[in-house]
Amino acid sequence: MKGMNIITGKELDGVAHLRQSIADILTTPLGARVMRRDYGSLAFELVDRAANATGEMLLKAVCADALAKWEPRLRLTRIALSGVTSDGRITIDIEGDYLENGHRLPPHHLTFEGLVL
Repeated sequence: MKGMNIITGKELDGVAHLRQSIADILTTPLGARVMRRDYGSLAFELVDRAANATGEMLLKAVCADALAKWEPRLRLTRIALSGVTSDGRITIDIEGDYLENGHRLPPHHLTFEGLVL
């Protein structure tokens, strides 16, 4: 799948486009897209929740749900919270298999580290 880099406007494809898509899905609040109100994730609903095991599990669940719904090129295998930035934003690591038309493509297993929510 090809797309456009949201910063440079240049063509983007492959794993780079997948990474951009994952970040876009997870950082878009539900209801923010006109004509596609169900696009995005519920991650923003968890802002100011307690940073405990329950909050961590909820964040992983809403991320997994959003990616399963909106990103068919990724078969998710793992989500881990990797830290908190100095300004309080959460960073996550995502692992999964890269798919095209349901078939694994090289690189077969991907890790996206440090995605900031």
